[in-house]
Amino acid sequence: MGHADALATTQRAVPTSEQCQQQVHRILHSATFRNASTLQQLFQFVADKAIAGTTEGLKEYTIGVEAFGRKQDFDPKTDTIVRVQIHRLRQKLKEYYDAEGSHDPILVEIPKGHYLPSFEEIAVPVAAHEPAASPRLDTTVSVTTRLLEHKAEESLPSTATERPRSSWISSGRALIAVALLVVFGAGFWIGTRQMRSGVETFSPNPEVALGRSADPVKVFWANLLGNDSAPVIAYPDAVFLLDDSNDLFRFRQGASDSRGAAVDPHLARQFASNPALVAQAGQLHYENGYTGTGELQAIAMLSNLFGQMGVKATIKPSRDLTPDDLKQHNVILFGSPFQNIAVAQLIDTGDFTFDNPDSRHEQWRAQILNAHPRANESPAYHTERDPVTQVLKTDYGLISIQPGVVPGRYIVVLGGLDTKGTEGVAMFATSNLGVEQLSKILADSEISAAKGETPLFQALVRSHLEKGYQVLQADLMAVHKLHAQPPSGAGGPIPQASGH
Repeated sequence: MGHADALATTQRAVPTSEQCQQQVHRILHSATFRNASTLQQLFQFVADKAIAGTTEGLKEYTIGVEAFGRKQDFDPKTDTIVRVQIHRLRQKLKEYYDAEGSHDPILVEIPKGHYLPSFEEIAVPVAAHEPAASPRLDTTVSVTTRLLEHKAEESLPSTATERPRSSWISSGRALIAVALLVVFGAGFWIGTRQMRSGVETFSPNPEVALGRSADPVKVFWANLLGNDSAPVIAYPDAVFLLDDSNDLFRFRQGASDSRGAAVDPHLARQFASNPALVAQAGQLHYENGYTGTGELQAIAMLSNLFGQMGVKATIKPSRDLTPDDLKQHNVILFGSPFQNIAVAQLIDTGDFTFDNPDSRHEQWRAQILNAHPRANESPAYHTERDPVTQVLKTDYGLISIQPGVVPGRYIVVLGGLDTKGTEGVAMFATSNLGVEQLSKILADSEISAAKGETPLFQALVRSHLEKGYQVLQADLMAVHKLHAQPPSGAGGPIPQASGH
């Protein structure tokens, strides 16, 4: 019997404000909401309003401006973000209560036609408290969440009813950026610590962790990692040419030197995407210190997951990937072959391939080609933009699982056409809904592998964007078997200068 069904036979009561806040905290830190940052933000906003009782004036416009940072000229008639996200939040809450929240003491719902949630205390039947029937709740809090909570507590009034939401939203964006950088530099140390009582803890060995987790995401990644407790994550560090005004010019290919070294003018004009403009820029210097925001978000998602599993990964630029990394560890590569040199050199050729028809003009012109389209599949997928505003609306990316250079090791590519496509792919690969959907398809198809082995496949993922940079959701479009061979290159260093 689900939570909703139990309501018919149990008595409802009005919980206290403290109980409501505890339930909100429980939901926000659940596995269901783990990767839904936009819905977390919206739920926190409307829940605080409901608990505080300050419901007057809470209209679609107010939510758009205060919760989503829309400008004062926000028009709900033309911009439907509030209605769309409230609908998604209502569905997400149902998903939560149908699974890990099925025995929670308080039910939170958003009635149709309303924006504020309702809180009702439920007298849970005795049978629900039996250990055998009680699902395991993943209450692990990520480094990002802990930083945000700590900073928010320092800057907000002591009572929840006095929280100034608009200022929290504006400062929260900066805090998120700082928190992600901390995750990026700190690695995965959080998984080796027991964070508080009642939290699922893991052995440093992923194979041991596999037997102690019912989380499908952890099971999927533990199966892939095997006995490797220190995988390598390589992020893109594409080369640019930097002038004295701090402007960047794309450097398509050619030999590059260390960061900050002067660029030979002839070489710059030969390989830059816009040689005529480069010729007028004066002295240029090599610069590879920029990584897309989507890749940064993706690293945060995967590091949080690995941390919970007790996995300490090494994060490094793709140019620093070594043969020993490939021989001794599983390697996860973020980004497309246009930006990540390791992806360009190591990704296996399958039905899906990255393609750029115009190497000099790369502004959202790349595509993913489908060599063997099936029913309802397209031969090509490309970044989609709003026909009127030209704002990016849809991006595509690939999950590629292929064999490593030695038995028992794998190379994983999580890459999008655009940086936000990479973020969407990572969101999908670290979410319960995404992994469950992918695992079901793999189990029901010819792609399924023998027990103890990892299936080799390519999965095409579509990312829906808001304002061009917010990933609202990621959908699975297609899964094809990958007939792959272990990549070459294990005997020497990864080349440092090649097309990227």
